[in-house]
Amino acid sequence: MSQGQPKPVLQLLSIPVLAGVSLALWAAWLGWDQHRDVHPDGTTTGPYEAWQVVGLVLTLLAPVYWAASRRLIPGAVLGTTAGLTVAAYYDWSDDASGLFMVGVGMVMMGSFVVTAVVSAVIAALTDGPPVVNGPETWAGHS
Repeated sequence: MSQGQPKPVLQLLSIPVLAGVSLALWAAWLGWDQHRDVHPDGTTTGPYEAWQVVGLVLTLLAPVYWAASRRLIPGAVLGTTAGLTVAAYYDWSDDASGLFMVGVGMVMMGSFVVTAVVSAVIAALTDGPPVVNGPETWAGHS
C-alpha cells in the first residue's frame, strides 16, 4: 500500500469532527466554571484555574495526535481552532465590556499557531497508517 495523502472527503470530514471534539472538551474542562474569585484587595481572578486549562490542553493532544498522525492536518489545525474559538465566544459573550472579543481573538490565534506546530511535529515524527488511494493500490501496485 502507498503512503500518501488521505482522500479529500476524509480531510474535510476531519474538520467538523475535531471542532466538535474541541468544543466538547472545552465544555468538560472550562464550561462548568463561571465563578470568579474575589481577593481581599478587591481584585478578581478566574473563572478558570490553571489545572483546568492544563487539563484541556493535555486532553486536546489526543485528538490532535490522532489526526496529525494520519496526515489530517487541516482537521487537526482548523477543526481544533474553530472548536475552541466558538467555545470561547459562546462562553465569554455575556461580558458587558465587549473586551471578550480580544480574548476570543487570542484563543483563535494561539490555538491556530500551537496546533499547527504540534501537528507538523507529530506528522514528521510518525509514519502514519498506509492510505489507499484507489484501485491501483488494491492490485498491489504503488
